[in-house]
Amino acid sequence: MPEPLDLLADLIGRARAAGADAADAVLISGTAIGVQRRLGKTEHAERSEGRDVGLRVFLGQRAAIVSSSAIDPASFTELAERAIAMARVVPEDPYAGLAETAAPPEPVALDLEDPTEPSTEDLMNRAAAAEEAALAVSGVTNSEGAEAGFSRTEAFLVTSAGFAGRHARTGHSVSATALAGSGTAMQRDYDYHSTVYLADLDDPAAIGHSAGERAVIRLNPTRPKTAKLPVVFDPRVAGSLLGHLIGAISGASVARGTTFLKDRLGTRVFPDTIRIHDDPRRVRGLRSRAFDGEGTPTAARDIVAAGVLTTWLLDSRSARQLGMRSTGHASRGTGGPPAPGPTNLCLSPGEMAPAQLMADIKLGLYITEMIGMGVNGVTGDYSRGASGFMIRNGAIAEPVAEITVASNLLEMFAHLTAANDLQFRRGTDAPTVRVEGMTMAGA
Repeated sequence: MPEPLDLLADLIGRARAAGADAADAVLISGTAIGVQRRLGKTEHAERSEGRDVGLRVFLGQRAAIVSSSAIDPASFTELAERAIAMARVVPEDPYAGLAETAAPPEPVALDLEDPTEPSTEDLMNRAAAAEEAALAVSGVTNSEGAEAGFSRTEAFLVTSAGFAGRHARTGHSVSATALAGSGTAMQRDYDYHSTVYLADLDDPAAIGHSAGERAVIRLNPTRPKTAKLPVVFDPRVAGSLLGHLIGAISGASVARGTTFLKDRLGTRVFPDTIRIHDDPRRVRGLRSRAFDGEGTPTAARDIVAAGVLTTWLLDSRSARQLGMRSTGHASRGTGGPPAPGPTNLCLSPGEMAPAQLMADIKLGLYITEMIGMGVNGVTGDYSRGASGFMIRNGAIAEPVAEITVASNLLEMFAHLTAANDLQFRRGTDAPTVRVEGMTMAGA
C-alpha cells in the first residue's frame, strides 16, 4: 500500500482528471485501546483501528464532499466521479474554495507522539488503581467504574494547490466515578486526566481518590433560596465560559449575524485584567498542530488582550465572507467541510489565590458542575442548571443542588475576575473564576 500522502495525491489527481477545478483530500487513521473496570471486575476491554478518507472537490463555485472507509486506489476514480456528480447539482457558493493562506508545512517540534504504547494489562492496572483508591475513601459506598485508555491518531492533508502535510498525536487517559451515600440521598462525582505522554499523566490512584472525595463532600445538599450574588466557577467548569465566547466569535456565526458579539470586535468586552490566549503550538498540548484543516499555518494569538476582543476565529470560507484572512483555525474530519474551532485555549491566571478571590463574599455560590446548555447565542442570555456549594463569609460551606444560575454573557464577561490557579488539563482551560451579580434560582 502506498504512503498516505501519495494515496491522497493520487486521489487529487483522479479528481482533477474527472473535471475538478480544485480539490483537497484528508486521510485520518487511528488506534484506540480502552479498558473499563467496575467493582473489581473488568467490564469492557476494546481495541479499535480505522482509516477514513475524505475528498472535497470544487467546480467553479460549487463544492461537494465524499468520504469512504475503503481506502483502495482501485476505487479512487469512482469516488472522484461521485464527488464531481454531486458538485454539479449543488447551488453555487460564492465563498467556496481552497485556502489562499495554505503554505508548505514548516518543521515544528511539538512533541505529540509518545513512542510507548501500553498493553491491555497496563491499562487494567491503571483502572484498578483508580477504582480501588476511590472505594477506599471513607463514605464512598459504590463505584460507577474506572477507565484507562490510549489512542494514536494520524491525519494527512493534500491539496491540488500543492500542500501536503501530516500531523499525529498520542493520548493517555484515566478516569474514575464514585458514589457516596445510599438510596435517594446518593451523590456521584468523578475525576479524570488526559495527556499526550504517559509521563505527564496523573497517578491513577490520585485520580480515584479525588473522585471519591468529590462525591463524599456533595452528600446532603440543600436547595438555597433565590438570590442575586457573586458566583465562583471551579476550574473544572470555568472553561465552559470560554466555550460560550468561542461560539460567539466563530466566523460562521459572525458572518450570519447570529451572535451577541457581532459588533464588538476591537472593543472592550472583559475587564482590562483579562487575557484569553490560543496557542496551537504548545509543546505536548492536547490540541497542538502546526497547520490547520486547510493547510494554513497556525500561530499563537491573544483572542482577548487587556479585555479587548481582538479577533474572530476564521477558516477560509468565513474569512472570505467577512473580507478577512483565515486565522488558521479550520478544523475538519473526513465527512464534512472545515469549520472554525480553537486549539489550546486558556484564560490567563490573575493575581489572587482562589481563597483571596472569595474572601470578601458574605453570601455566594461556588459551582462545581453545570447541567444543560441554556445559552442563547444571539442575545447572550445565560441560564444553566448547576450544583456546588454555598460560600459563607469567604469560605466554602454546605453543598447545594437543584439550582439554576442566570445572567447575560455580556454582563458576565464584563464582571469577571480570574484567580491564579490555572492548570493545563483539558484543551480549554481556565483558573477559578468569579462573576459578580448573577441570579441563583433555588427554593
